[in-house]
Amino acid sequence: MPQYPSVILKRGKEESLRRFHPWIFSGAIMRMDEGIGEGDIVNVFSSSGDFLACGHYQIGSIAVRVLSFRQVEIDAEFWESRLASALQMRIAIGIADNERNNTYRLVHGEGDNLPGLVIDCYGATAVMQAHSVGMHVSRLAVCDALVRVMGHRIENVYYKSETTLPFKADLRQENGFMYGGSDDNTAVENGLRFHVDWLKGQKTGFFVDQRENRSLLEQYARGRTVLNMFCYTGGFSVYAMRGGAQAVHSVDSSAKAIELTNRNVALNFPGDARHEAFCDDAFKYLDANDKKYDLIILDPPAFAKHRAALHNALKGYTRLNVKGFERIKPGGILFTFSCSQVVTKDNFRNAVFTAAAQAGRKVRILHQLHQPADHPINIYHPEGEYLKGLVLYVE
Repeated sequence: MPQYPSVILKRGKEESLRRFHPWIFSGAIMRMDEGIGEGDIVNVFSSSGDFLACGHYQIGSIAVRVLSFRQVEIDAEFWESRLASALQMRIAIGIADNERNNTYRLVHGEGDNLPGLVIDCYGATAVMQAHSVGMHVSRLAVCDALVRVMGHRIENVYYKSETTLPFKADLRQENGFMYGGSDDNTAVENGLRFHVDWLKGQKTGFFVDQRENRSLLEQYARGRTVLNMFCYTGGFSVYAMRGGAQAVHSVDSSAKAIELTNRNVALNFPGDARHEAFCDDAFKYLDANDKKYDLIILDPPAFAKHRAALHNALKGYTRLNVKGFERIKPGGILFTFSCSQVVTKDNFRNAVFTAAAQAGRKVRILHQLHQPADHPINIYHPEGEYLKGLVLYVE
């Protein structure tokens, strides 16, 4: 057995690990070896001495993120094997090695048995993001394995973890290229081109998880007047234009988002007068534009990043959707989303139902939306299902 420091669980606290759940909470730990630092790899044992798992240790509520339920060395071979498995799945579902699409998620944390790690591919550049101290500590080994596994598919690896690592860990991480280096930030998604802001943008620079939902929107766009609220990179706007929308208006409170949206629209539809972008508050804009749109997208940032914020988040989703229902034209279609992990499908649906009742509109569900297949959910970790959406017909 690899000689990693030991963590011993309290009696009865091993049950979730026997069901292959990849998190160990701090309250489950009875004792551990002295000198264990944040990011260290540890072996985890039951109170009776049975080996249970090995993983990254971290100070906080989630104390260990499990890398393996078998006694293995966490070495170059381990990282290559996990990354090769992730790539093979993306090839199997037709999202990698696709001429019309070079934008996809290669690693989705627990969904790919690599908790704390996200890797998104944008053409020849892979953007790597650590959400745990352990993955930050392992970043060089992961990068080396990534380059070997991906081969000709990537030429650059950009590390972007300034905003995702625990603040209290005081790692003073700076974003930058770990391998290669390129000024070309253009990626292709379903035949459309986008500038990806991996230097300063949110997440890894683009919301890869809405790809299939953008394609669905394209099918509904023909002849409609479209409002893309919280537009960020303008992804929904560009798809709506290709779908034959009569007019597309993009709104965001961030001037940088508006600039990026305008650049992405110009990249695909230069000089097209159907598109306009506005830097404004969502509620103010909706109040000033009553019954102007018959297709509205509400895709706000996460309203709740932890469980303590859940109540206020649900109130926020209800309030936003009331405004959408009140302002959309009769016969309009509303795409509405939540990307908050702590908000369940039922939570979100109830918030939207409440909003429909408060607005006094007749509403029918056309589609229930979720994250795409390159953001897989580990069957033993249902918390990985974070993106929820509804497509609604509003009379």
